[in-house]
Amino acid sequence: MNYLKEITSTHNPLVKSIISLKEKSRERKKNGLFVIEGVKELQLAIKGEYNLRTILFYPELISHDTILDLTQGISPQPEIIAISREIFQKLAYRGTTEGILAVAATKEHSLESLSFRNDRPLILVAEAPEKPGNIGALLRTADAADLDAVIIANPKSDLYNPNIIRSSVGCVFTTKLAQGSTQEIIQYLINRNIAINCAALSASKPYTELDFTQPTAIVVGTEATGLSEEWLNKSSQNIIIPMHGEIDSMNVSVSAAILIFEARRQRGF
Repeated sequence: MNYLKEITSTHNPLVKSIISLKEKSRERKKNGLFVIEGVKELQLAIKGEYNLRTILFYPELISHDTILDLTQGISPQPEIIAISREIFQKLAYRGTTEGILAVAATKEHSLESLSFRNDRPLILVAEAPEKPGNIGALLRTADAADLDAVIIANPKSDLYNPNIIRSSVGCVFTTKLAQGSTQEIIQYLINRNIAINCAALSASKPYTELDFTQPTAIVVGTEATGLSEEWLNKSSQNIIIPMHGEIDSMNVSVSAAILIFEARRQRGF
């Protein structure tokens, strides 16, 4: 089949540009663009109303008609380009990418851009998470619990890191997200009378004793250092998950999931 546009050379400037976007955070920030891999991830980006600039597909794995069906109704329409096996293998991170990649525009994730659907929001705040896999797991939990927002304090990794997109299975596109400094986020929560409940070892109540039905932010820190003193000084109540083994902490995404689903239980599943 002849396609309107087709790339067969790995030296093509677009191919080189996509590789840079995948590998370099500064390129993503400078250009305001990032790369999506996979059908499910693309569907969630479309649902999240991301501006798709270009879609590349490998015809032996996915048809042109399928691409047209996926992008039906999108405005503006992305450029659709067929690529060779060699280019697909060079660009795709994993074999289960299903023959499709896309370049999309990033979004702004300011605190002021957040809006809530009710007056009792349930929010997850993660301070300085470093591992993309943990961030992705937090976003999947937020999606499963239908949180009102996830806020990243003092971010160490940009949200369009391919490993975050991959580990979140595209939930990064449909979860309400914001970023800011610890000071900015604390003030944001205080101004909106949202209780700050910090996961911490000291001066803590067992998480099952807390009322999560009020406007609530569940705040978690890193496994290595926990939360900064700024959070602990402004905490409405520190909360703890009782531990019965030899260690006193769990993976941050596991801890957050336990706290979030207790809050969701109290609010009604």
